[in-house]
Amino acid sequence: MSFLVPNRAEWCLPELVAQRGEELGDRPFLSFALGEREISYGEAAASARSIAGGLAAIGVQPGERVLMMMRNRAEFTLSMLGVAEAHCVQVPVNVDYRGPFLEHLVNTAEASTMIVEDELADAVAASLPALPTLKRVVSVGAALDLPGVDTFLFDDLASAAPPATRPHHRASDVGAIHFTSGTSGRSKGALLPHAAVHMLAERNRELLDIGRDDIYLTELPLFHVNAQMSVYSTLLAGARLRIERRFSASQWLERIRESGATHTSLLGVMLGFILAQPETAEDTDNELRSTWTVPCPTQPAFTFRKRFGLERVVTSYGSTEVGMVSRRIVGEGPDTSAGKVSTDLYDVRVVDEYDEEVPHGEVGQLILRPKHPWTTTLGYIGMPDAAFTAYRNLWFHTGDAVTLDADGYLTFIDRFDDRIRRRGENVASADVEGVINDHPAVAEAAVIAVNADEEGGEDELKAVLVAESGQTLEVESVWEWCDERLPYFAVPRYIEIVAELPKTPTSKVRKNLLRADGITAATVDRGSGSRGRGNR
Repeated sequence: MSFLVPNRAEWCLPELVAQRGEELGDRPFLSFALGEREISYGEAAASARSIAGGLAAIGVQPGERVLMMMRNRAEFTLSMLGVAEAHCVQVPVNVDYRGPFLEHLVNTAEASTMIVEDELADAVAASLPALPTLKRVVSVGAALDLPGVDTFLFDDLASAAPPATRPHHRASDVGAIHFTSGTSGRSKGALLPHAAVHMLAERNRELLDIGRDDIYLTELPLFHVNAQMSVYSTLLAGARLRIERRFSASQWLERIRESGATHTSLLGVMLGFILAQPETAEDTDNELRSTWTVPCPTQPAFTFRKRFGLERVVTSYGSTEVGMVSRRIVGEGPDTSAGKVSTDLYDVRVVDEYDEEVPHGEVGQLILRPKHPWTTTLGYIGMPDAAFTAYRNLWFHTGDAVTLDADGYLTFIDRFDDRIRRRGENVASADVEGVINDHPAVAEAAVIAVNADEEGGEDELKAVLVAESGQTLEVESVWEWCDERLPYFAVPRYIEIVAELPKTPTSKVRKNLLRADGITAATVDRGSGSRGRGNR
């Protein structure tokens, strides 16, 4: 390991923030397109201490979980740092969550406090009767009037006096809970120690080769691990980070130029959307040197590097739960691989359904375990059975189909079972099925992934439905139902109504058969232009 912070006892976000604030002071750290605000290292450290004092003043105790539901704005990042300084646990919330998705996250996390952008508070207000643990809501922006909870203003927290003493932080302390879909069941909240978050950021900084004079740009949402990794990687390097509101393929190059960005991260279909923009003779007129992208289709990656004049395009394999397991620079190693496994950090195996290791080159499930303590998830909050299943035989089961060659290069093949990735978001089919099954005319629902129109490791959602006896089930009524209760990315594009679902003798739905059927003549397509596709 060639980490900037070699002592694992110091792998704590609040300690690093304090250190960088003292060391770098007025040096620019963060700038935000939303509100066009810039924050120095010293200001970030001071704000973290004030927000920690503000949280204590409103009754938030160390160890409590604090929900953060904001767009890409300064208050999100400052909250992230302040919650860590207060020895609390941040729980990011997707800004498109509503209804059952929001309620499942809040209640599973048993969170008592939420920091929410005022323009997003309607979704919280609508679900308040179903959020028994929520006691306090801090508004970013205008004051809120919410029945049954105490309300506060973020500006008051940010101007509070810092605590008289700082709590002692350990690398083993849980610093964040990130919710992610799994291979079965509802979305799960992965408990991440400070050490796990730190190692992910260190490996990203090293892979992209980020130095103190660099500028990192992200258009990914701060409620996701990747954008938070960008913040942490920048902090480690003492560099600068530009945070855009959201991804726009048509504005991407202009933003790279205006910010002077030397590094950036892309995800899913973003690389393809950028390459689809009209090519010009000035495309290499930028400071960009290095781009991370997952997935990394071979020819588009080479085209991207040449078109924009980059030194390197890099990729990796990993997950929220286990971090960055393998890494690769495009042009090194097999073109289709996600890189060589870091055997100094992980033990890995590729196994069959009985956890028996398969020969090199054969497809199986990737399982692994860390070689260093506190560098992967501690399990799933409120779901001990899920954690027990994931750690079967004391190995973490990723649920991903891969191959591993004799030289240690890992190639991702596909997802197993019900893990779906759509429009940049992980979706648990059980979450969507739970909402659709509440429709009065639906007796049963099975949600599966089908191939999307674009490259980039993305899926589309198909719902296969059985009508309630004696009811007339219309696909338009299902879409309207979903629009009101699901985030846009979880609304199925395809719906098919069948007489019955194929099942095993124990009455489990045989989704493998539904996936094999794919899009049939009876499938109704809402169209790729359905709401929420976003700006390409």
